[in-house]
Amino acid sequence: MPGTERQAAEALEGLLKRFRRELSQSGQLQQYRRKQRYASKSEIRREKIRKALRRLRRKERRAQKRSAQRYGGE
Repeated sequence: MPGTERQAAEALEGLLKRFRRELSQSGQLQQYRRKQRYASKSEIRREKIRKALRRLRRKERRAQKRSAQRYGGE
């Protein structure tokens, strides 16, 4: 857990914002949420494949959009 101490004359909102940023950067919150429920190895594998396909489709869409802008297409 990130150790966040209040600095002199720091508002509580600023402290909370800094704590949340450190927590998200450490990845501990994501890890906690992922371990909330059991996932079998096959389920994890399927999820990885699904995310990879989504990244690939997104990359292709962006490339098509760039080429269309470059060459005056749709």
